[in-house]
Amino acid sequence: MPRGAAWRRVVPLRPARGGSHASLDVMAEAPPKSVRARQELRLLLAVLDRAYDRRSWHGTNLRGSLRRVSLREAAWRPSRSRHNIWEIVVHAAYWKYVAWRRLMGGARGSFPVRGSNWFPRAESATEAAWRSDIALLDRMHRSLRAAVAALPESDLHRTPRGSAVSNFDLLSGVAAHDLYHAGQIQLLKRLSRFPR
Repeated sequence: MPRGAAWRRVVPLRPARGGSHASLDVMAEAPPKSVRARQELRLLLAVLDRAYDRRSWHGTNLRGSLRRVSLREAAWRPSRSRHNIWEIVVHAAYWKYVAWRRLMGGARGSFPVRGSNWFPRAESATEAAWRSDIALLDRMHRSLRAAVAALPESDLHRTPRGSAVSNFDLLSGVAAHDLYHAGQIQLLKRLSRFPR
C-alpha cells in the first residue's frame, strides 16, 4: 500500500447490556515502511530467540534439546554413516556463523573450527571438548543476534549481490534450521537410550 494511503479496519465493540453487537468502521493511515521494518526486525529477533533458547508453545528449542546431554549421548550415532548430536551442534553453529558473516561482511574461513557445514567429532573426545562446542554454538547465536539487532531496516528485505535469498529469508531460515535440528536431537537422544 502506498505511503499515506488509508486502510480500513472494522473494530468490534462490546455490546451494551442487553444490546446487540456493533462494530466501528475505522479509517487510518498505514504505518510507514520504516515502522513496519522495525516491527519485523523485533519479530524476527523474537523468532530467532524462541527457536534457540526462549520458552515457546512448540516445546523444545535447539538449546533446550541439549540440556543434560551427556558426552556419551552426544557422540553416539545411529549408524556409521549418520551424524551424531555433537556434529549437529557444530553444524548449527556454523550456519549461524554463515548468516552472521553475510550480514556483517566477515571474511570467509573465519569460523573457529576448520572446515564447513559438517565437522566430524570423534567418539573418544573429552567432556571439555563437548562443552567447548556447546559454548561455540552459544557464541555464534549471540553474535548473529547482535548483528540482526544492528541491521538497518532498509537491509532487512535486501537480497545481497550473488545471492538468491533476502536477509529476511535467510534469518527466518536460521530459526527453522534450529528447530529442525532440535527435533533431530530429541530423536537421537531417544534412540541412544535403547540397546542395539
